[in-house]
Amino acid sequence: MQRASRLKRELSLLTMEPPPGITCWQTGNQLDDLRAQILGGADTPYEKGIFNLEIVVPERYPFEPPKIRFLTPIYHPNIDSAGRICLDVLKLPPKGAWRPSLNISTLLTSIQLLMAEPNPDDPLMADISSEYKYNKQLFLLNAKEWTEKHASQQKRASQPLEEKINQSEASATNDSTVQKRKGSSISKKEKKSRLDS
Repeated sequence: MQRASRLKRELSLLTMEPPPGITCWQTGNQLDDLRAQILGGADTPYEKGIFNLEIVVPERYPFEPPKIRFLTPIYHPNIDSAGRICLDVLKLPPKGAWRPSLNISTLLTSIQLLMAEPNPDDPLMADISSEYKYNKQLFLLNAKEWTEKHASQQKRASQPLEEKINQSEASATNDSTVQKRKGSSISKKEKKSRLDS
């Protein structure tokens, strides 16, 4: 009961006041199966990328952290090829830093921050970590390449429904603007002759 009411509150807040560059929604009618998108931050190799995440909320939430993983492949020292994330707030103490006072919004913001500032000293991917530490230019190049290959192609295919609706409304508005312009191409002489008659 506590879990359901808290999740509803959190989802409502995430919908009304989402953190910048983050969207989150439930899949179907299940409160414990969520999806999220994080936009790659400016001045990072993930810039202009849209990264999809899966959030599975456990029965014991908020006393146990949600399980979050990337569905979009990402080249990052703290995120493995299965999308698992090495981040202390995603784990219970003593090894982790999860507390019931944290919420899904906080976790997504922490993941967004981790994307911008990897932690090569606590890696899931040792090879990417050493590349980040000792050959940062190559890391940036590879991460950018992965972003272009995996995160920018998904823009059209898996954007949230709200964005699709907003885009269709915007195109409808543009179409009506075009229609108005066609009507306004009547010359001054024609307008004057119409007014005189």
